[in-house]
Amino acid sequence: MSAEPPLKPDWDQLYRVAEAQEGHFTTQQAAQAGYSPQLLAHYVRIGRASRIQRGIYRLVHFPAGEHEDLVAVWLWSEQMGTFSHQTALALYDLSDVLPARIHLTLPEAWKTRRLRVPKLVVLHFADLLDSERQWVGAVRVTTPSRTLDDCARGALTPDLMRQAALQALHRGMVRGSLPTVEEALKPFGGLNA
Repeated sequence: MSAEPPLKPDWDQLYRVAEAQEGHFTTQQAAQAGYSPQLLAHYVRIGRASRIQRGIYRLVHFPAGEHEDLVAVWLWSEQMGTFSHQTALALYDLSDVLPARIHLTLPEAWKTRRLRVPKLVVLHFADLLDSERQWVGAVRVTTPSRTLDDCARGALTPDLMRQAALQALHRGMVRGSLPTVEEALKPFGGLNA
């Protein structure tokens, strides 16, 4: 793909980008497909696209996606964020956790950035290895093992932590022992209490 945007708007290119992101795209992605800010504003006015938040849009007639709220947050993070903690547990359907907030891990370097964090988003900062992340649908999520470690270090209740770890082991999502989880659960009777 060339660095120069096309001379005229390329709807097919914009659609392909949005299709991979549950119908969402950024102002920058639109520009790469040849859409000026003025043309994008026109598409919003005529109802072909809707503005989700600053710099993030959605194709109006694109079918609703399962994780649209997460895609918008991921695009807000400039595609650098990885969903983690309780959000990752919910995406993997591990335990009965129903997170009221979206947990997103950003690179450590983002700690110094002044961010206008979207409502209901909790930020964590860590330089994740590629081996600690994977795709779940249209979003990047910490692996089950990393997710369990993060939750064990966080504020997840012992019952939900135990349930998540046992489900992950039973379903073969993690292998071997879970030392961080076992240590966190030691005061509460251990993993198999």
